[in-house]
Amino acid sequence: MIGFASLITVAANFPPENLNVNTAIASLIGCTIGSLIPDMDQATNRLWDLLPAGNFLGRIFRNLMLEHRTISHSILGGYILYKILSFVILHLINPNYVDIELVTISIMVGFVAHVCADMLTKEGVPLLFPLPFKIGFPPIKALRITTGKFVEKVLIFPGVIVYLIWFVAYHRVQLLSLLKLIQS
Repeated sequence: MIGFASLITVAANFPPENLNVNTAIASLIGCTIGSLIPDMDQATNRLWDLLPAGNFLGRIFRNLMLEHRTISHSILGGYILYKILSFVILHLINPNYVDIELVTISIMVGFVAHVCADMLTKEGVPLLFPLPFKIGFPPIKALRITTGKFVEKVLIFPGVIVYLIWFVAYHRVQLLSLLKLIQS
């Protein structure tokens, strides 16, 4: 949900010059996938279930990522992801029908949104991996949330929904112009 809210925010504030239906759909899917990528270091990540031989591949790749919230939640991990995407997407998506750059940006928006959301948790993230400390916001650990607990379920999740409703209402002109781009 936070990845989607981030993508809508970026799209309204930095609207693409050209946008077609294929790119819009690929970007929404890409943002969702990007939001799941940081947690590929966990066996329970839904992305493994979507891939052929996902459980087998998951066992291999989870070992490469060390443990939960290490390289996959860092600037270095984001850089590596971007480099991999720059190569892989070019070979997976036909650039005649889909704007590869917008899809790559959408995946990265999802990735960054996930890492930023995890910064709000008590555990924080190793943003400067391989340096051994974790960064969180606010800096005082006691003020951060615990994943899956009351504050996340009752304040954060509904807060994101309220933000989306407000944002769409407040930026309806920009968002409607994006929809017109898609239709043309």
